[in-house]
Amino acid sequence: MVFKKVTLIGTSEESFDDAADNAIDRAEDTLENVYWAEVEEFGVELKGTDREYQAEVEVAFELEG
Repeated sequence: MVFKKVTLIGTSEESFDDAADNAIDRAEDTLENVYWAEVEEFGVELKGTDREYQAEVEVAFELEG
């Protein structure tokens, strides 16, 4: 087996958990054979009185062939 890792940044106006889930959901929707994900870092972008929660997620998937 050979795996490839990619880094995604999920965002949410609600929470860090939602931001991480958004990144993982997108990976599962667009990549095949997703095996695991690790949250590497959290951040918050401040937009006036609004906040955008961000989660940097590393996702691994198995390469075919």
